[in-house]
Amino acid sequence: MSGRDVLQASASRSGLKSFAGVERFLAEVGGDARRAGYVLLGDEAFLSEICRKGVLQALVPGEMKDFCLHDLDLGQTSIFEALDLAQTPSLMAPFQVLFLRNVKTLYGRGQKKEEFKAIDGYFRRPNPQALVIFVADHLVLPQDLRRMEMTDKERAEKIRETLGDVCGVVELQRVSEEDAVRWVMREAQAKGVSFGEDAATELVDSLSAEMLMVASELEKLLLYAGAMSRTSVEVGDVETMVSAAKQRSLYELTDAISLKDAPRALGLLAGLLNASEGGEDAAIGHVFTLAKTFRQMLVLNEKQVKDQRAMWQVLWPGFRVAPFAADALIAQARRYKDRGELTRGLRMIAKADLELRSSPADKKLVLERLVMRLAGKAHASELEHAAV
Repeated sequence: MSGRDVLQASASRSGLKSFAGVERFLAEVGGDARRAGYVLLGDEAFLSEICRKGVLQALVPGEMKDFCLHDLDLGQTSIFEALDLAQTPSLMAPFQVLFLRNVKTLYGRGQKKEEFKAIDGYFRRPNPQALVIFVADHLVLPQDLRRMEMTDKERAEKIRETLGDVCGVVELQRVSEEDAVRWVMREAQAKGVSFGEDAATELVDSLSAEMLMVASELEKLLLYAGAMSRTSVEVGDVETMVSAAKQRSLYELTDAISLKDAPRALGLLAGLLNASEGGEDAAIGHVFTLAKTFRQMLVLNEKQVKDQRAMWQVLWPGFRVAPFAADALIAQARRYKDRGELTRGLRMIAKADLELRSSPADKKLVLERLVMRLAGKAHASELEHAAV
């Protein structure tokens, strides 16, 4: 069972509240009610991957992928160029799918009247042989929307008031711990393995309900059970198998990065890739967790958090830190005297994420280059240039 199989199975069979919006979206995309455009709202990478893979499975034949799939960064490609591409029939493919990332550039300085006028004009008469998907992963949607940050609420409202008028909006809220546990049990059962609730809870808790990591570790546990000719996974199995993931976690990687220890950081990255059953295919999951860790450090840095008690007050439940890494992360955040370095790091991570999703020839090289830049001792101006 590959990570791809796990994600696609999740989209087609869950019945869980956290997956409901994604399932409705995929049902529309694969049916007659498909809209010309959608907005994927939120940074839950696990659900975003389900959406992406479901769209590709429904609309993009494997042999036509190079001709009909377009991953565009609105920071590098103007919305006018992107819409022109969507409107122009392809001579090589019967259908086109465009994923437009870096949506926040549409809401930067200036009113962007011409940009939104062009968007409105396109969707009044869209190309029926194209699907445009805006990826708004610059804001966080917690499971409980009442706990959503005010800044993210304002951003989400702006998107609904503009793109929401012409596109369907798919809210990618964080998967609740309860749904994550039930998902683990159901996925295991579908593969003929009994996964007790205690074991599933241990798995989800140990990985802070980070679903990309949960899916990856579940895959390893199911392979382990198969290799041992067993039909069940117990708490002890989770503790044995997942402890290695803890020891080689991205918290250790960010520790090396914050210390500007590039050789150690590269060694830890190699360990992470070697410990992942998916190898390079786990790269997107690592980048997502790295991005979340940098966001956590930015919050801790801005709030000048010095102990765990203060940490739990500033980090909401859906954005929590694994207990075993709390003190280490506080120390890492305090090493950054310039908060701008953390924001520049987030831009570098976002660029690497886009590159990974564009099917590069060598995913490991993309990650190594990212880690070298994050752990480098370059001056701010050089870091800024690297992030462009």
